[in-house]
Amino acid sequence: MGRVARVVLDNSIVPALLFLVTYIVARMLLEQRLGAPLAIAVALLPVPFFGLWLLAMVRGIRQMDELERRIQLEAVAVGFPLALLLLMTLGLLELAITLSPDDWSYRHVWAFLPIFYLVGLALARRRYQ
Repeated sequence: MGRVARVVLDNSIVPALLFLVTYIVARMLLEQRLGAPLAIAVALLPVPFFGLWLLAMVRGIRQMDELERRIQLEAVAVGFPLALLLLMTLGLLELAITLSPDDWSYRHVWAFLPIFYLVGLALARRRYQ
């Protein structure tokens, strides 16, 4: 990993951790019986921290050299279609059979998206080594 990529990682780790912590707290609180206004506020709690994380990542990518940008683009170019494939497959399977919301709801499926990006990142890094 290049120096600039490390700077991006270092600058985005705090917003990423804040998002992760607020997401976990929100999930725990939403399992309790909350009134609708409070439940909505709790559900939206992680959103600004994700926005800060996204902003840090975009700023960091702008500081990367051309090779690192190309690697990041390829990672997204692999991850995004994999995410579409997952969502399309689940949508079609849902028409064919009943999928358990305890396993295949939005709150579970979104976790595959960063995994797909990391797969794309690993493939792109290997290609440019």
